Amino acid sequence: MKFSILSWGAWSPQYQQKADWQAWPAAISDIGATATAAPKLPQVPAMQRRRLSKLTKIILDSIFQCEPPAQCRSIFASQHGEINRTINLLNDIVDQSPLSPTAFSQSVHNTASGIYSILSQNQNASTSIAAGSETLHQAFIEAYALLVDDPEPLLLSYADDTVPDIYHQYASEPEWPISTAFVVAPSNTQHVALAQIDLKPLQAKVNSLTLVEILASIAQKKATSGNFSGTHWSLSFE
Repeated sequence: MKFSILSWGAWSPQYQQKADWQAWPAAISDIGATATAAPKLPQVPAMQRRRLSKLTKIILDSIFQCEPPAQCRSIFASQHGEINRTINLLNDIVDQSPLSPTAFSQSVHNTASGIYSILSQNQNASTSIAAGSETLHQAFIEAYALLVDDPEPLLLSYADDTVPDIYHQYASEPEWPISTAFVVAPSNTQHVALAQIDLKPLQAKVNSLTLVEILASIAQKKATSGNFSGTHWSLSFE
């Protein structure tokens, strides 16, 4: 599967803007001091912003950086979704405390998709995906199927927050909150592309990649390749 990346955005506690990723692997700040940080989101009215989870905030921030077309199709992928809200709700049930209607309504896996569609007034189709450690790969498979049907660019968002302490022993990633968004199109698109991504079956005896390395590669316009999220990635630049 080959794709053109038309635009992108990403957020993590250490690298919060696209320009920050150009400095990788140099640390921007101490991860321990910034792990609970969240973007300010001046684009969102304060009354709505204060109700959003950190996961939704970092998803929206990376999408705003990406600047997707109006009324584009979208894919929202997350391995763990709003698990922190869900755990808090379960703890409230155990403590016999009243449940927050806002927390309950925003504890579903497609929370960010719904919030984004409301804020942007985007009424086009949206898909939410969770597929374990292969979540990002499966999101690109969904994107490929949609682009075969209609080559118009679409939004692909991927994000995860750190899992609650009770799940740390079962989780391998992420070590800190991270979100990224891409506007993707077919490889033969007439639109101006920033990068090309080629996804192939896993290859033996090749290096492994991380999402951070992929994002840094895009920011630095530096070709890279390796296995990640159940597939082999190759990034190239013209």
